[in-house]
Parts: sequence; C-alpha cells; structure tokens
Amino acid sequence: MIPIRDNQPSSCFPVVTYILMGINLLVFILQIQIGFNNEVFFYSYGLVPAKYTVHDMAQHFSLGNQLFSIFSYMFLHGGFLHFIGNMWFLYIFGDNVEDHFGSLRFLGFYLISGIISGFFHLLLNPVSMVPTIGASGAIAGVMGAYFLLYPKSRILTIIPILIFPWFVEIPAFIFLGFWFLIQFINAAGSGAGSGIAWWAHIGGFIAGLALVMLNKKLPQTGTKQKISRFTTKKHTPKLQMIVTSDSPDSPDLYGNININSIEAIAGTNKMVTIPWGFYKPLYRVKIPAGVKQGTRLKLSGMGKSMPEGVKGDMYLRVNVKNAI
Repeated sequence: MIPIRDNQPSSCFPVVTYILMGINLLVFILQIQIGFNNEVFFYSYGLVPAKYTVHDMAQHFSLGNQLFSIFSYMFLHGGFLHFIGNMWFLYIFGDNVEDHFGSLRFLGFYLISGIISGFFHLLLNPVSMVPTIGASGAIAGVMGAYFLLYPKSRILTIIPILIFPWFVEIPAFIFLGFWFLIQFINAAGSGAGSGIAWWAHIGGFIAGLALVMLNKKLPQTGTKQKISRFTTKKHTPKLQMIVTSDSPDSPDLYGNININSIEAIAGTNKMVTIPWGFYKPLYRVKIPAGVKQGTRLKLSGMGKSMPEGVKGDMYLRVNVKNAI
C-alpha cells in the first residue's frame, strides 16, 4: 500500500518536517559521494548493537562516537528507494503531527522517537554486528502519533492490482494498524540478520503513542503559539479530497471543503477529488468572496445517478479555518 495523501488539514507550515527532510537529503548526497559500500562509514555512524555490548568491538569506538551514533544512524540510508520511501512517509504524516506538537516539541519528539527505536532494536539484538541505519524508527514514531491523534482521518492509497493502480480511501487507524501488524509479523518471523530492523519500527511506533500521552501532561509554555504566528498557512491546500455522505432515498451528496479566513474574504478556487476506486474525477470549485462558516455550495449534477435517470447534486459545506 502506497499512501498518496491524507485529508487531515494542518494549519501551520511544517517547518521542522521540511528541515528534517532537507538534512536527510544533504546526508544522502554525502553518502552518494562516499559510496554505499563504505563499511567504515556505516560502522562509525550507524547503530551497531555490538558496539555497546561486545568488548572486543566496543574498544574500537570512543564514547563520543557511541553516543553520536544514537543520533546519526537515523539520518543515514542504504539506497535511493530506502531514502525516498522514508521521506515520503514523513511528508505524508509529519505535517499534522508537527501541527499538534508545535515545531520545537515536534523536533524533540522526532529525535526521541528515533532514539527509543534504536534502543528497542539494541535490546532485542544485543550482540548484532550489523549496522542499523535509516529514519524509519523516528518516522514510525510519527506514524504512531498520527494513529492516536487522527484515527478517523482518511488516507488516499494506491493498492497495485497486477499492473493496475487501485485508488482507495482507507481510515488512518486501519492503514497504520495494518502497517504495524505487518511490522510485528515480520519481526516475529525473521532474525537479526534479515537486513531490516523490524523491532526498531515497532519500538518507534510505540514511542510515538507514549510521547503523545506524555505531551498531554506537560505544561504549555506558549512557544507553540509564538512560532505559529510565523508559520500559519495563508492558504489551504489547492487540491482537496472530499469525503461524501448521502441518504439511501436521495440522489444528493454532502461533503465539506476547507478554506481559511483570508480565502473566505477574498474568494478562491479549489480542485476537489472524489475517489471511486479506479475512477478518480477532479472538479474545479469556485468559492465566492465573502462566504461565511457553514455556507453551502451547490454543485449541480455532481450527485448520484439514480436508476430512473435522475442525477443528484452535491452540497459542500464551507469550513473556515483560523477565522479572524
């Protein structure tokens, strides 16, 4: 399953998410220059459990290197697909989790998730001499947080059926729950030498759940609100996915479209998509200037087709975010 996007809007520009993606990209470019077969580099900056538990190996690494490796391993990748896959999942899920925590706390959340993920792998594979690398553990923490924070969000997903892409909307708790189940099955059925740190993924996901709960008990410092003044988005997404509802005896469909207060005053144009399996039509929606919260827009002929040939309409309720 490949996630394309979610329908959970975020109110702030995900500064830290993009910075983390940028750092990973810079490190990946460095790796290209060094070469992906450079074992010295991976043993120096990857997370190698034996570097902490096996004396004959530990004596070759300084305390500073051992401590730094706990951070550096989560910015290394083993190849292009590994890098792209991790960054794509961070892009899909990171903005909403950053929106919840605030930029500074999200940075701490991400790093702590990666560290806990690494320790989880170390505890379950204490004498492994295979370097563990990748942002997967930290990103698993992001996914665990998303699972808890936005379980009813819907993920537009591609499921390959032979050579045909099948577009389907999947609730976040099902998508992420299935992802976690796959990690657990693979972890239970494979050994330390499988090449993928499945237990690190599980540890990161659990860390994400725990850190969300812990964050609720921490006092607010006001930093999030101060930073959000500079990161608040001026526009909602140009392309929005509409989740419709209906009634059995009516051809009309109902949904919601999100705009912010500036767009409500000035008016805007949006593209909306309504996934129907293989068929995913796009519609242009013009939102007039001066709309209010709860205004209903009528899209003629975009409802259901009834057996007697009657074509219904679609009604979109306007949700104004960050109202002023």
